[in-house]
Amino acid sequence: MTFFLQTTIPFPRIDIGIGAAESPGDVAVSLQILLVLTVLTLAPAILTLLTSFTRTVIVLSLLRNALATNQVPPNQVLIGLALFLTAFIMAPTFSAVYNDAVVPYLNGELSFEGALATGLEPLREFMFAHTREKDLEMFLNMRGQERPESRDDVDTLTLIPAFVISELKTAFQLGFVLFIPFLVIDMIVSSTLMAMGMLMLPPVMISLPFKILLFVLVDGWHLVVRSLLSSFM
Repeated sequence: MTFFLQTTIPFPRIDIGIGAAESPGDVAVSLQILLVLTVLTLAPAILTLLTSFTRTVIVLSLLRNALATNQVPPNQVLIGLALFLTAFIMAPTFSAVYNDAVVPYLNGELSFEGALATGLEPLREFMFAHTREKDLEMFLNMRGQERPESRDDVDTLTLIPAFVISELKTAFQLGFVLFIPFLVIDMIVSSTLMAMGMLMLPPVMISLPFKILLFVLVDGWHLVVRSLLSSFM
């Protein structure tokens, strides 16, 4: 005897509609949804500019250029590594944002405005810790603001660009240090080839294996990632 089990799986139906607001609460909810969608749209820029991603991805890109390995590692690998390093570095900051702002807001203990202000504080502390006073002073002067008495007097719109250019300078400083040993190898190989009269042989073809060998022998990825992590401590 054969038994057949008939199971009906309903297919979900999604309704999206727009109607007139019947109360001020409906208007507030609509504005909050619009704000959330705007934040999601700007999420890549927020991730790039308000975290350690900028410094990390620039240093990794400069390292690849110093090795002269063209597209190895590929962009997907570098960006993926930069994202995970960013998550590792920013984990305490993100945890503070979640525990102090997101959880109280979901529990109804904070308003949306209060949660937004509270969630910005850990990010501001991180940016202040890695922003040069010279860069921050420049943006304050350009806006015609007086010297602030405390960090609370510095608005976030002034802090963000100061933090970004500070990160760019730090990233290029680290990149310069990475270039030095590989530049020495290029100079030695070029001088050797010229002394041997092998002018038609591209120096990059000879120096590349030595660069990779040196990088592997000193455990380069370990040193680079450790230096990156240490620069944020």
